[in-house]
Amino acid sequence: MDRLTPTAGNETQEVVNQPTPLTDYNLFLTDTTLVNAIKREGAAWAEQQISELGRLLGTEEVQRWGFDANENKPVLHTHDRAGNRRDEVVFHPTWHKLMQTSVGHHVHNLPWIEKRPAAHVARAVLLMMTAQNEAGHTCPISMTFSGVAALRVEPDLAREWEPKILSSSYDSRFRPAHEKSGVLLGMGMTEKQGGSDVRANTTRAEQIGGSRDYLITGHKWFCSAPMCDAFLILAQAPKGLSCFLLPRWTPSGERNKFYIQRLKDKLGNRSNASSEVEFVGAWAQLVGEKGRGINTIIEMVHHTRLDCAIAAVALMRQALVQAVHHAGHRKVFGKLLIDQPLMRNVLADLTLESEAATLLMVRLAHSFDARESDDRERAFGRIATAISKYWLCKRAPMQVAEALECLGGNGYVEESIMPRLYREAPLYSIWEGSGNVICLDILRAITKDPATLEALIHELKLTAGANRFLDSCVADLETTLGKQVKQSGNGAGEAEGQARRLAEKIALALQASLLVRHSSSAAAEAFCTSRLGGDGGRAFGTLSGTAELKSVLDPVSTAILNMTPVR
Repeated sequence: MDRLTPTAGNETQEVVNQPTPLTDYNLFLTDTTLVNAIKREGAAWAEQQISELGRLLGTEEVQRWGFDANENKPVLHTHDRAGNRRDEVVFHPTWHKLMQTSVGHHVHNLPWIEKRPAAHVARAVLLMMTAQNEAGHTCPISMTFSGVAALRVEPDLAREWEPKILSSSYDSRFRPAHEKSGVLLGMGMTEKQGGSDVRANTTRAEQIGGSRDYLITGHKWFCSAPMCDAFLILAQAPKGLSCFLLPRWTPSGERNKFYIQRLKDKLGNRSNASSEVEFVGAWAQLVGEKGRGINTIIEMVHHTRLDCAIAAVALMRQALVQAVHHAGHRKVFGKLLIDQPLMRNVLADLTLESEAATLLMVRLAHSFDARESDDRERAFGRIATAISKYWLCKRAPMQVAEALECLGGNGYVEESIMPRLYREAPLYSIWEGSGNVICLDILRAITKDPATLEALIHELKLTAGANRFLDSCVADLETTLGKQVKQSGNGAGEAEGQARRLAEKIALALQASLLVRHSSSAAAEAFCTSRLGGDGGRAFGTLSGTAELKSVLDPVSTAILNMTPVR
């Protein structure tokens, strides 16, 4: 044999200067913003539980579950071998492991079962960490959590269903609810012809006798997680659009006439089954008042918008962590990437964006904790939910794209988590109201509810005098918002056309205010200068030369690169 002929097993090169995968770290303990928030909000009682989930999610095994669940997409079986309707979706085993982990750690129910302070904040942190590992399965987790808020409009139904909904047992069997140890809720609102305009829905509900029982006939164009046990849906009743609880099984133990037509072939969110479904005389029960379906289901929507914001923040954080890890272990031109001046600017900018997003998410969750006892917090939460959902979901794709670039080609291949984060990132701007829908909701809240406007202005003025750029922005906003209220009758079209500009400005002011209150002076100054003062570009990595990059970046990079070993 020729001596130059390669043989199997021969090494052609020694692999050097390639960062090892980021595994065996605690997602909570390495995020000082989250650690500080839990203590500040009074949720220290949940710290051990949160830390345990953070440790688990950082292990190589659980990370692998996320990859496997996305590489092995759910499969729809419409019929059995004899030709009978089956209408079941089969998931990869790792999907069920992810679901079991989230349900077992109360990501779907914590505020409903825990009456201690800051339960919503604690649960938001649990969800944020969970979505960093694998976001697709958080869809049924989120809908189950959110559905409770709407279901409680109907006390009898709540008493019947909540024991199984609030169970910490994940039961994947396709069985009637009374035979299971735990159940999940889904939602069906949009239809082919209407999309966000749910008032254009054509699905109809026919009352059975004089009871709250109805037969539903129609379709839903997007029904995520169709293997949930029951769904809150909208349908046209004689008195108008109404809300119904439609289970997969009837009270007699028969499969409900709920037919899955196909699964969506989506850009991302591949582990989760999103479907098109049809109802042909499917049995359901009325939830809330007849003709008041939107008002009934809006509580579910309100809570799922919170979760959209949390998921967006999760993607931003995980993208930052991956970028910092890579830059801290990869040498270029004789020194580590993280020590290169321009890369430091990029990473510091990404750090600012992630921290500001996290603080806004925590502040929003706080408003959910306080909404029952504080009218101002309830009013603030009304508008802050829309603002956070709009802005954080818009920023997530930009953050992930920039972080991916930090890894270069290594971030563009499927062995990395970055492509999955990138495909997932645009989703949350679409779910539960696209950007325009949300901005118009913000505009309505400002012009139609004086308490909402007052709560927002009060929040923004908490940091008066702390930063000149923030002061100027708040003063300008107060003037603009006042004009919006006065012109709400006339010039509505002009106001709507500028609604995105207004939403963006409010979001940035809120984030700046939170950084001033809860972060370092260096981070607050850099954010206010670049985002409000104009001393920054339109891309990441354009912070001013006067920004204290070391003070912004080093605390985060140190926590990630010198992580506490998993025990």
